[in-house]
Amino acid sequence: MAGETELKHKHFLDDIELGIGNWAWGDTLLWQQGKRYGDADSRAAFDASLAAGIKLIDSAEMYGFGRSEALLGRFMRETGRRPLVATKFMPWPWRLRSASLSRALRASLERLGLESVDLYQIHWPTPPVPIATWMHALAGVVEAGLARAAGVSNYSVTQMLQAQGVLAGRGVALASNQVEYSLLQRAPERSGVFDACRRLGIRLIAYSPLAKGMLTGKYTPENPPPGPRGSLYTRAYLARLQPLIGLMVEVGQAHGGKTPAQVALNWTICKGALPIPGARDAAQAAMNAGATGWRLAGDEVAALDAASRDVQRE
Repeated sequence: MAGETELKHKHFLDDIELGIGNWAWGDTLLWQQGKRYGDADSRAAFDASLAAGIKLIDSAEMYGFGRSEALLGRFMRETGRRPLVATKFMPWPWRLRSASLSRALRASLERLGLESVDLYQIHWPTPPVPIATWMHALAGVVEAGLARAAGVSNYSVTQMLQAQGVLAGRGVALASNQVEYSLLQRAPERSGVFDACRRLGIRLIAYSPLAKGMLTGKYTPENPPPGPRGSLYTRAYLARLQPLIGLMVEVGQAHGGKTPAQVALNWTICKGALPIPGARDAAQAAMNAGATGWRLAGDEVAALDAASRDVQRE
C-alpha cells in the first residue's frame, strides 16, 4: 500500500495478551469515582491484576486530570511492584510547540514516580499541530530514554501511516494504535485500521473492549447503567443487545462457566487485539484475568461476529 514504511521490530507488546486501563481510577465524571468506589478499591484492583499476571497498565494525563497517573504511581511505591506502564499525551489545541510533549511526559513521569514509561502515545490526532510535528517529538523522547516505545491512539489508516513513516525516518518503530474495539464497536475492521496494523506489525490496543460495561450482561432495559452511561446506552438499545448477551452466556457455559465479559474479552484476543478493560476493584480485576488461558473456537468467533452485526455503534 502506498505510504507504508517497512520498519518492523518485535516489541514487548507482542507478548502481552491482556492489560488493564485505569481510566476509572480518579475519574469523577463518567466513572463517578468517589461515589460508587474509592481509592482503596482502585488499589485492590491494582493488587489483584498483578497477582493474576497482568503486566500492562494503561493510563493518560487526562484521566482524572492526572489523578489516575498519580494513583498508579502511589500504588507502585506502596507495593514496590512495577508493571509495564503506558500513558498518553493529549495534543490540546493550545499546545502549539513540540516541546509541549516532552514537558507533558516529564509531568506524567513525576506523577508516576518513574524515570521512563514503557509506551508513550499521542491520545488523539487533534489539529492544528501537524501529525509529523508530534511524531518527531515522540521520537525525541524515545531517543532520550524517557519512553521505551512510541504509540498513537484513535488514528485512522492515513494518519497512522503518516505517523509510522515519520517515526521510521528517525529509526523508531510505531508500536501501537489504541482504538475503541469490541463486539459493539468494530469500526477498526471496517476502516482498514486493523488490517494495516496486522500488515505492518503495529499492535492494535483495544480500549473499551467491554463497551463501558454493556458486554458484561449486567445491564438490561430494566436495569440500565447509572450516570452518563445511561444516556449513551438507552433502554431501547439494551433491548436489542439481549440476543447477543444470550449467545455469550451460552458460549461461556460451553467453556466451563465463563462470564459474558470473559467471552467478550476472549473474542477480542482471538481477533489479535490487546484488550485493556477497566478494573475498578478486585472483583473486576479477577474477572478480567479469567478471559485468558483459553480460546474460543473458530465457529464461536464467527457466531459472535454475526450476532454483533445488528448492534454496532458508530
